[in-house]
Amino acid sequence: MNRTFPGSRTRRNTLAFLATLLALTLSFILTTAAQAQTPLVKLSQDPFRNPSSQHATQVEPDTFSFGSTIVSAFQTGRISSGGCSDLGFATSTDGGASWKHGFLPGITTFYKNGTFPSVSDPSVSFDARHGVWLISSLGLGSNNNTVLSSSSPDGLTWNNPVTVNTNTGYADKDWIACDSNASSAFYGHCYIEWDDASNGDQIRMSTSTDGGQHWSAAINVPNAFGLGGQPVVQSNGTVVVPFWGNGVQAFSSTDGGASWKNLVTVANITDHGVAGNLRALPLPSAEVDGGGTVYVAWQDCRFRSGCSSNDIVMSTSTDGKNWSSVSRIPIDATNTTVDHFIPGIAADHDTQGSTAHLGLTYYFYPVSNCSQQTCKLGVGFVSSQDGGQTWTQGQQLAGNMNTGWLPQTSLGQMVGDYISTSFVNGKAFGVFARAAQNNGTKLKEAMFTPATGFIQESNGPFFSSAGDKPVPNAKSDHGPRKYMDSDGRIPIPPAKNTPPKQK
Repeated sequence: MNRTFPGSRTRRNTLAFLATLLALTLSFILTTAAQAQTPLVKLSQDPFRNPSSQHATQVEPDTFSFGSTIVSAFQTGRISSGGCSDLGFATSTDGGASWKHGFLPGITTFYKNGTFPSVSDPSVSFDARHGVWLISSLGLGSNNNTVLSSSSPDGLTWNNPVTVNTNTGYADKDWIACDSNASSAFYGHCYIEWDDASNGDQIRMSTSTDGGQHWSAAINVPNAFGLGGQPVVQSNGTVVVPFWGNGVQAFSSTDGGASWKNLVTVANITDHGVAGNLRALPLPSAEVDGGGTVYVAWQDCRFRSGCSSNDIVMSTSTDGKNWSSVSRIPIDATNTTVDHFIPGIAADHDTQGSTAHLGLTYYFYPVSNCSQQTCKLGVGFVSSQDGGQTWTQGQQLAGNMNTGWLPQTSLGQMVGDYISTSFVNGKAFGVFARAAQNNGTKLKEAMFTPATGFIQESNGPFFSSAGDKPVPNAKSDHGPRKYMDSDGRIPIPPAKNTPPKQK
């Protein structure tokens, strides 16, 4: 006869709980040890000494890959009022096994006969038809900014820049993309997006058909006002441009950049204000896979009670007009204290649809409710091999950075308004700014990437957020943004300074 003693079930439950707790603790220890062993490569560092910049600093990288080559570009020697001493580049022509680095000529007065006092916002692409690498940027002036395009045949030797826009105005947040799909009717077209902050953040577009040597007159995109647009080119030649406007919005072109239309709202932005005096805007990061599916990711708190911290969220589209419901990338549970922000999403162009390989590099705080003295900034990475339906466990690439180790800007300490990830030969490389403790007034912030890149994991575990629902009536925990531009120079008129509409 079996007998049940009072409390035996409680003891069994307690033992089961302790066993589970022990397993989770061991898993955490093993994961942390694995994270600590992730080898990194320093790609570049700041060699400049001009007194107008904060040295030694590098921030805000973009990357692009084609074949076995991956090119990254970034700001070097950040100037507190905006821009930097010059743009650096780091290039690998052997799938990330080795890297060479240098600086772009002919832009600033600090390097090889440039004319601008500073430069900002680098973005990289490759034009396969003309066999040329392109980096767009902003030459910053006292009264206006100029959109520039630098070219290279190999990603290593760079030409002096050409001017993209000839209009006056305060251009901000440029981004470049090229149509390298040989079957496209617009093969060899390249597109640059920026906004004119002095004209209410009017989004503008320009097109080149000769490898970036000449650019069309700028086109004002109808009813598109915002910043941080990132054009991507689908396999059929359609260009889709997600941007931060009234929430996340997007527009497109189906005629090679002759006209731009189909302005739609992807989703509202409901974001938590990042602590620690860190400059961390909810700008979208956009990519496209080999079949033409567009992925856009941004930081958002709609799945967190009280908007206590940000997740990285995502929406997808196959036509640039119709977008999926916002889904949460399940880096951790919604009841943790972790805050995630500044995402850089990538799609392997050799994969597509339900088997698309995605990679995401991002910054995070382990505890969102922190101060400039207590915030510990880290860098993480997750990946998916099924188009974002499930994701691997997050891996920490760097951590324990104090925001006081970062350069100061008009809107807070800076690692960059964006970072970037790209796949090369099936491996994901995220490039990011990593800082060490400063030596007196001299900072120690440079560009890093994983030494070998991340191959898609096949064994898991894999995590899904399919059952996660946004918190009802979720709202951002801060007011509307105050400036048209990303450097805090041009205030938004009070009449227009209203929160975005909720969708």
